[in-house]
Amino acid sequence: MARGDKEVLFRYFAEISKALSNPHRLELVDLLTQAPRTVEQLAELAQISIANTSQHLQVLKQARLVNCQREGKYQLYSLADPLVAVLWVDIRRLAQLRLGEIEAVLDRYRTHRHDLAYISMREVWQGMQAEELVLIDARPREEFTAGHLPGAVSLPVDSIPLLVRELPMGKTLVTYCRGSVCVDADDASILLSAYGYPVRRLEASLTEWQLEGYEIEKG
Repeated sequence: MARGDKEVLFRYFAEISKALSNPHRLELVDLLTQAPRTVEQLAELAQISIANTSQHLQVLKQARLVNCQREGKYQLYSLADPLVAVLWVDIRRLAQLRLGEIEAVLDRYRTHRHDLAYISMREVWQGMQAEELVLIDARPREEFTAGHLPGAVSLPVDSIPLLVRELPMGKTLVTYCRGSVCVDADDASILLSAYGYPVRRLEASLTEWQLEGYEIEKG
């Protein structure tokens, strides 16, 4: 192989990192790891304009990181390959490992994270087999429908006051959301604890759960 061909290869590799070199595009990828969404939905969740969201999605599409298909009058975006979700997890893990500044930002963003009791994926799996746990999915319902931990209950934070009394007493509740950079499971943990339930927080996202070899459910 000529040197020029090798340089061309690395230019193609660089297209992926270039497409992900923007914080808004990384957040869009993070959101799409949870469920397919329209431009309008992504813009609302990421709190950026529809026009800017569309531009960022086009960059991701050109790098073949996302797909787009028409659903009625809307364009529905999804990840082009499960490896895109894995890549995002690896980027986040590496950043949290190497960039100490992230911890201070997480402390400001997830203000209750040091007040919570945590549980590992292995402990969750063992508790599921022993039927000792109730898994609480604190994400929006469309994300739950797209995929969730086996047997989990969909309980977004704003629905907890209405539905909390339907949860069984005598079992530990395990909350989870989009992972370590998501605050929903923190808020759910604090609120459920206030109702008198024993609660532990799972930091892992669905992608990380699957990477450990565990299955998820859909629907």
